[in-house]
Amino acid sequence: MDLSGANLQLTSFEELAIPLFDQLYNFAHWLTRNRDEAEDLVQETYVKALKGFSSFQLGTNFRAWIYRILRNTFLTSRQGLKDTMSVPFDFDGEIEGNEPAIERDTPETLLLARSGHELLQSAIDALPVHFREIILLCEVEEMSYQEISDTLAIPIGTVMSRLSRARHSLRNQLRPLLQQAAETTGIPKGANHGL
Repeated sequence: MDLSGANLQLTSFEELAIPLFDQLYNFAHWLTRNRDEAEDLVQETYVKALKGFSSFQLGTNFRAWIYRILRNTFLTSRQGLKDTMSVPFDFDGEIEGNEPAIERDTPETLLLARSGHELLQSAIDALPVHFREIILLCEVEEMSYQEISDTLAIPIGTVMSRLSRARHSLRNQLRPLLQQAAETTGIPKGANHGL
């Protein structure tokens, strides 16, 4: 057995994989909604990626490759199977036009922003997995449509469609909650707070 070849492969894997650890953990945590499960998922992802590293073609997108391993590992887990069986949101409603945003920060808008962050996190958590992962890969991990397509093994058109639907679902969930919060703080009803 050529140990120098194995050491070279391990070194290459470490150089590619270690910088992605925090990003993979964050994505796993969003998917699992549980710290311990996220840690287990990332650990299992690294084990599978290291075992399968010989099949990775250097020069291709390693980030998309390891994210796909993490996603597939999650989907084949018990939690992942339960989440994929959730019912997708209906969105028969139409997307409303843009409304003017509030131009200045006030104590009320700062309070709304803080509570809005918590509402957004809850709304993302409530999304079905196929919408949640698209939002996270695009908005949090800042992957391009092509990287998301590679990661999820779906066409770019499907990426764009799911992203649009996920954003629409979030908007529909958050708009009434933010309007209710605005009413209790006295902010004008027409303000949409960026939604």
